[in-house]
Amino acid sequence: MSGLEVSVQSYIDIASAFEINLVKEGLVPAGGGLPVAQLAAGSGFKGKTGQTLIAFSEGSTQAALFVGLGEVYDQESFRTAGATAIRALAPDVTAAAVGMRGLPSELGAAFAEGAVLGSYRYDILRGAGFDKSSLQQLRELVILSDNADELSAAVLRSVQIANATCLARDLVNEPAATMTPTRFGQIAEEIAGANGMVCRIWDEAQIEREGLGGLLAVSKGSAQEPRMIKVSYRPNGKTLNVQVALVGKGITFDSGGLSLKSGDGMMTMKTDMSGAAAVLATMSVLAALEVQVAVDGYMALTENMPSGSATKPGDVFVARNGKSVEVLNTDAEGRLVLADALSLATEDGATEIVDLATLTGACVVALGREIAGVMGNDASAVKEVLDAGESAGEPLWQLPLPARYKKHIESEVADMKNVGAPGAAGALSAGLLLQEFVGETPWVHLDIAGPARSDSDERYFRKGGTGFGVRTLCAYLEKKSR
Repeated sequence: MSGLEVSVQSYIDIASAFEINLVKEGLVPAGGGLPVAQLAAGSGFKGKTGQTLIAFSEGSTQAALFVGLGEVYDQESFRTAGATAIRALAPDVTAAAVGMRGLPSELGAAFAEGAVLGSYRYDILRGAGFDKSSLQQLRELVILSDNADELSAAVLRSVQIANATCLARDLVNEPAATMTPTRFGQIAEEIAGANGMVCRIWDEAQIEREGLGGLLAVSKGSAQEPRMIKVSYRPNGKTLNVQVALVGKGITFDSGGLSLKSGDGMMTMKTDMSGAAAVLATMSVLAALEVQVAVDGYMALTENMPSGSATKPGDVFVARNGKSVEVLNTDAEGRLVLADALSLATEDGATEIVDLATLTGACVVALGREIAGVMGNDASAVKEVLDAGESAGEPLWQLPLPARYKKHIESEVADMKNVGAPGAAGALSAGLLLQEFVGETPWVHLDIAGPARSDSDERYFRKGGTGFGVRTLCAYLEKKSR
């Protein structure tokens, strides 16, 4: 988690705090910053995105940090500037202040969000010999504004969502040896209890009794018991007409099962529960955000491991909704556990469903590591999620679900098979299979296989889990509350 505290004050003398100045490319100060041209002379600092300069203003003995915003003056540039500033001040500065005079509150909130996300580190497992001298020491960030009341509310919201995103990162970054389905369930119970929510957890015996055949099929090769988790949020205990279901894939480690991955392919597979982590983290912040719609979070948790009891290619299982699925590739397992979770959400009367899953390498091939694919059966619901992603700064791109492609998942012996035509429309085949488990309920699927993990420290990300999807889901649910 991030330990950064962010507050908003009116312009006052805060000489004890290190000064941060934001600069648009071309050396134009933002938010009441100091003139930059003379300070930047000969330094190469032009205000480009990611550029920083520490310099002394004329007649002053106190240095100030100048951070480039780049050419585009928007929320994303301010998020990036927030993270850049925090990292540039490590490890010597403990308190800093940045001016936001005359700037819209959404830009100040974006800076705070980026600062919290950029200050995140996962160092809990480092040993006594770890050199902590390089760690971030900044604990307090003050944002100075001439409209402090309005900005305070916006900053509080952005910090709450950023901290929820950091929670998702923690869940994803913990090794699979300890982040088991059982432990994830215990964390879900703690979060639900702390936020006035109801948590129900199905153990293996209950999963079998309830006919969750997809989750059971994937879990058969693992020594760890699977879990199906449902966390329910009801604002002020009310029963409302809108009942949104969030569904997350939670493969706590994916070896590929008997369709074994390569060693390199398994390196990052503790992150295959990023969808479930995003759902639980989102649920954790709904009360704080005062979301006014009913929300149920469904998380299907298991390992996918090879053993003598593992599901074999050619095996057939029956999912919760009674449809049979032939498993031809045990490494296409995420769609199988989601099938049961989607069926439960539909049965429980969800008026709209959004699922998140690190589902297909095909989506990474199509959209790369920064953009999630979006599919769905309802144009209005898809647009709401796309708009939320744009608002949150999480890039999404809509992909089609052509009915004629259903032939890709036609099985010789069952209602469907779990993989499509080799090398053709893999992300769409997975989406078409999921669509078989939502009936007529408006449904949106996010394939987050690319952006769920970062391979480097870049912008406001650290190498490892990104918490992708939390900010989009929060924006989506807040919009529904209005």
